[in-house]
Amino acid sequence: MTTSEEKKKIINEAIHYWSKDWNRFIRDALCANLDREQQAIIESVQHNPMTAVASGTARGKDFVAACAALCFMYLTPRFDMNGVLSENTKVALTAPSGRQVKNIMTPEIRRLVRSARAKFPFCCPGRLVSDDIRTNYEEWFLTGFKADDNATEVWSGFHAVNTMFVVTEASGISETIYNAIEGNLQGNSRLLIVFNPNITTGYAARAMKSNRFAKFRLNSLNAENVVKRKLVIPGQVDYEWVKDKVINWCSPIQKADFNEGEGDFKWEDGLYRPNDLFRVKVLGMFPKVSEDVLIPYEWIEIANDNWNRLQEEGFTPSKSCKIGSDVAGMGRDESVLCPRYGNYVPKFEVHQSAGKADHMHVAGMHIIYLSDKKSKAYIDTIGEGAGVYSRLEELGYRNVYSCKYSESAKGLHDLTGQYEFANMRAYCYWSLRDWLNPKNGFGAAIPPCDKLMEEATETHWKFQSDGRIIIEPKEEIKKRIKRSPDYMDALANTFYPFDYDFISDEELLKDFL
Repeated sequence: MTTSEEKKKIINEAIHYWSKDWNRFIRDALCANLDREQQAIIESVQHNPMTAVASGTARGKDFVAACAALCFMYLTPRFDMNGVLSENTKVALTAPSGRQVKNIMTPEIRRLVRSARAKFPFCCPGRLVSDDIRTNYEEWFLTGFKADDNATEVWSGFHAVNTMFVVTEASGISETIYNAIEGNLQGNSRLLIVFNPNITTGYAARAMKSNRFAKFRLNSLNAENVVKRKLVIPGQVDYEWVKDKVINWCSPIQKADFNEGEGDFKWEDGLYRPNDLFRVKVLGMFPKVSEDVLIPYEWIEIANDNWNRLQEEGFTPSKSCKIGSDVAGMGRDESVLCPRYGNYVPKFEVHQSAGKADHMHVAGMHIIYLSDKKSKAYIDTIGEGAGVYSRLEELGYRNVYSCKYSESAKGLHDLTGQYEFANMRAYCYWSLRDWLNPKNGFGAAIPPCDKLMEEATETHWKFQSDGRIIIEPKEEIKKRIKRSPDYMDALANTFYPFDYDFISDEELLKDFL
């Protein structure tokens, strides 16, 4: 007969084993069945400080969040030789409303804990009290509560060796709450946010653009119940529901019209373009951005994926380098240099100027590229960039060009030859847009960069009364993102047509795109 102490010893050994593989704990102890995408999320939470999950309908985002919370709750505390808690663990579950905590998160937690205790009586200690799990240690607990902007003091007690915050319906949480949460992210900490991507602004939306977060989409097309056309995981979205939504929310398209950047997808033997409902509810994607947004974030993501693939392949560029730079002036901290080799941007180089003109240093950043006489540098010479340009000319570099966004773009056209531009800024920005558009097939590859993602997706355009394209004033962009779009400017500068007075549109596009 196995004694209680022997059982506890076995469980302790098992917990040591499970702590190395959280998915095993979920399978063995919590008796939960996760699909591959959900397992990948658990692996991310185990190893990454911050994880964001955008999800379609009934894809189990809250269930996988509950599993992750219990993994952290029971696999991170440490005890000394006498069985006394030596490394404490605190887990907080929150949502925009108390009802969501009580009706969504807490029931999942309770079911999992009860299932585990039925199989292993000692593996999930603690009392299930209201929305909490309370152990015999004051510093080891799981608690759930409403995210209240007027009660941010509740977050002040979440300092621990191991700390986890789980936010469901994360797009409905204010910046105030996220600031309070991030103030507690120290030591061995985790932040997991899960949400339906129904709005394109706010903290959750930015998280899906940020390299601070490991990012996941739970796509209902990939759900096991849908792929296998039978019930595999109870409660998960099923094949018939998805089929109905494909028929009613999507438009059949031809192969020639397929554009991954639009969210187009293959379903059985057909190709389809989703409407916004399908994007959000089925694909776990944000609704399509308004027509006046210059660059959809999906295009940036595709360019990031292209870059990651080239890195894995050990890609070495063979084309000559075009360098775009935006030099910091008074009141700005970052000078940004962007080298582009055809379709490939290896990195952004940044110099922290602390609000002071530093022409010598920024000029030096260009020289490593300009030593190749085939390279060309395009420097914004409005403001401090003029000093860098002059310094490089003094050093004898003749492959440096002054880029002024205010100058005329008369005679220049877009990729289709249909559109003209109000000024050079509009031309350069639109050339960048054409380059990034997956449908055009350039294979643009840029490194993941939070700031560029934000700048690109927060820039708007419109037609003037004369039919020419104009980009909104930089001041308007600054109002939204609280800084200058330096990375966007630097990248756009690489499309500056330095000799456009002398060559045709076709030659320009061939050279610059």
